[in-house]
Amino acid sequence: MGFARACSVALVGVEGVVVEVQADLEPGVAAFTLVGLPDKSLVESRHRVRAAVVNSGAEWPQKKLTVGLSPASVPKGGSGFDLAVAAAVLGAAERIDPGKIADLVLIGELGLDGRVRPVRGVLPAVLAAAEAGYHQVVVPEQTAGEASLVPGVSVLGVRSLRQLIAVLSDEPVPEEPPGPVTGRPDAMLAGLMVPGAGVGTGLAAGVGGDGHRPDLADVAGQAAARTALEVAAAGGHHLLLHGPPGAGKTMLAERLPAVLPSLTRQESLEVTAVHSVAGMLPPGEPLVRTPPYCAPHHSATMQSLVGGGNGIPRPGAVSLAHRGVLFLDEAPEFSGRALDALRQPLESGHVVVARSAGVVRLPARFLMILAANPCPCGRHTLHGAGCECPPSAIRRYQSRLSGPLLDRVDLRVDVQPVDRSDLLGQGGRGESTAEVAARVRDARQRSAARLEGTPWSVNSEVPGHELRTRWLVAPGALAAAERDLERGLLTARGLDRVLRVAWTVADLAGHERPEARDVALALELRTGIARGARASAGGVS
Repeated sequence: MGFARACSVALVGVEGVVVEVQADLEPGVAAFTLVGLPDKSLVESRHRVRAAVVNSGAEWPQKKLTVGLSPASVPKGGSGFDLAVAAAVLGAAERIDPGKIADLVLIGELGLDGRVRPVRGVLPAVLAAAEAGYHQVVVPEQTAGEASLVPGVSVLGVRSLRQLIAVLSDEPVPEEPPGPVTGRPDAMLAGLMVPGAGVGTGLAAGVGGDGHRPDLADVAGQAAARTALEVAAAGGHHLLLHGPPGAGKTMLAERLPAVLPSLTRQESLEVTAVHSVAGMLPPGEPLVRTPPYCAPHHSATMQSLVGGGNGIPRPGAVSLAHRGVLFLDEAPEFSGRALDALRQPLESGHVVVARSAGVVRLPARFLMILAANPCPCGRHTLHGAGCECPPSAIRRYQSRLSGPLLDRVDLRVDVQPVDRSDLLGQGGRGESTAEVAARVRDARQRSAARLEGTPWSVNSEVPGHELRTRWLVAPGALAAAERDLERGLLTARGLDRVLRVAWTVADLAGHERPEARDVALALELRTGIARGARASAGGVS
């Protein structure tokens, strides 16, 4: 009787669980039994592994073979266990030394010819292995760069099972063809990308085929909206752009990711892990360094927004926008259930999806931009435009954005139609993305220095109690906000959000603490009521 074990990783959402793959050989009729709560694709690995072992020049054991995946209570799926199953079987058959694979984590799919194909989710799998105390992993060669992002882990990238057998047996490593025939796409990379997953969920917003990146200088006029965009980027505040079609709402939203600071190392790993599981990592770019941008169509279902699907839930748009921007164009056209499902992740920074196959916690700390027209035809606020929508239809359309959802939006700006002077450049070209991004970066540094030693990193995350007791505004600066609270124009949550925005405005202006004009601008951005504090087009003054 022969026995050997190796390790692999089962992904539950974007979190991994190390699985021990045990192979047992005993006399009897030749059979291959796989146990341990596998799904359909994992059950089929019996045929892939057997063909791969035989075509790699190794002998398949003609005995009763049982492969167990432990812990048996964790659901396991996908083809990433193939390499570990093959190694455990060869160890039990004494083709390779069982001691060399006992503490080795192997991730990869096997082709029938023995080639090792890449799979999705390598980064979160290797992160889980490192947290469990494993220091050696074997992955497909195409994903070795992604696995190497985890510090303290030795990564071996292999092209075939033959190479792995040779390495573990101290034999000469055979050469394998490095890539596809010239002029053809690499079929080995097909397992890394989900067909259609990149539609509306690009890592860079609006990048054209010629490499042109959108710049804020392309936006004509819109001083108020540009100021709100800058405040949103500096403090992580959610933003509603309300105005007629063609005013530039989408243009502004597409330029927001470039204004945001680059991701930190930890944030990059979080974002890369989500996109790796979702099959959206571009080949050759294992680490995401810029804030992602996700713009789902208004016909998106609730499951596609917050996560879901058959079996173990998969990341939705809110998770794909983690540490980046979620843009909901034509927001009132989204279903009410889908919009209201955003309320929890907007507050907590994560989403918990419960399905019959398990409960998954997915990261979802994003900056939300809503764009809405004033009425179904979009011409309600335009003079002489001929809006024929009845008042009841306008009220019904505007009420699709519920009060609880809007209460979580810190900034609300009316985007006015562009006039002729701005459109033809007579008003002067606006500031570029680089200039605005520099101010945002400085403001983020000021807030980070103030919040050092706390669990918060931007002003939008600070609880209202802390703002009212620990970081106080200038004396008398809250007089206008207190009056609005007494009149019912502001809720208690609204007052806290005004305080957060006021701190962001003060950081942009370089003030030690919010003054009366900072609070006035925060109130204007929150309520839309003019208070004589409108910032200039050149930033917050």
